[in-house]
Amino acid sequence: MDSTALRVIGAATCAYGVAVAVRPRWLARPSGLGGDARVDAALRPVGLRDAVSGAAMVLAPEGPALRTAALVRIAADVGDAVVLGRTLEGVWRRRGAVAVSLAWGALSTGALVAPHRVSSRGRGGGAGRPVASPAAG
Repeated sequence: MDSTALRVIGAATCAYGVAVAVRPRWLARPSGLGGDARVDAALRPVGLRDAVSGAAMVLAPEGPALRTAALVRIAADVGDAVVLGRTLEGVWRRRGAVAVSLAWGALSTGALVAPHRVSSRGRGGGAGRPVASPAAG
């Protein structure tokens, strides 16, 4: 598990979620959902879900808690792909929503299944790589 990558993905997801909760039209317009008060009301919880699940990925301790937070985030991305892929109007909007949702899910999945990386803090090579000596050339 690449916990650094999961935390970066979580931070990006959290920031986007907050943005959508504050300005739902940022999600509504590219999805073709219009921009009335009812659409805003329906999309704000999606933004809050993303903000909270992203924050969980940032704040969870490494190990089972971080793994669980990542799995929740992946499940939300797959759910978005299924729902938006079946309900948005227009084939290109549906395909775009599915592609974006699955891409974010794939990023989290890749970081989740990545081999554990050794932290570079206090260790010579970082990321499990040895340090090259200045004489090596």
